[in-house]
Amino acid sequence: MNKGMKKRWISLYVENQVGVLSKISGLFSAKSYNLDSLTVGTTEDPTVSRMTIATVSDDETFEQIKKQLNRMVEVIKVIDFTDVFVRMKEILYIKVFNCSAADKVELFQIAETFKAKVIDYGKDSLLLEFVQTATKNDAVVKLMKEEFGKIEVVRGGSVGIESINVMER
Repeated sequence: MNKGMKKRWISLYVENQVGVLSKISGLFSAKSYNLDSLTVGTTEDPTVSRMTIATVSDDETFEQIKKQLNRMVEVIKVIDFTDVFVRMKEILYIKVFNCSAADKVELFQIAETFKAKVIDYGKDSLLLEFVQTATKNDAVVKLMKEEFGKIEVVRGGSVGIESINVMER
């Protein structure tokens, strides 16, 4: 990353309407801002969705992004996670192919170590589900590539919420 560039997280409450996701991703595209991750889902109020967005930028660009998002009619609230204690997780699925019996034993041990679930099992393959931080998921993907070779990876974007108790970060 360039000097001053760092990963930034932002959360948005937006109107749950057709085209809102497109408008927000379009804003990033039009300004040549890269979206590293974007996750969206409805909240406890079915008329409101919450987005969690990750981007890499410098301070000035990030401030500009927040200002532009705040100007959008469909955006109800913008939350900058930069200086906030946040609980953040992402879901990761890894399918491992061509497993021997010994590989399967090792995969079950890896699942136990990383608090993952084995959610599907075949004659020579295994499907694992991880729900942890993006950093931990990065490490798992690296480990699985090195140890097992042929894998398939699917990741969901991170979701985050402000922490209640700062001491339990």
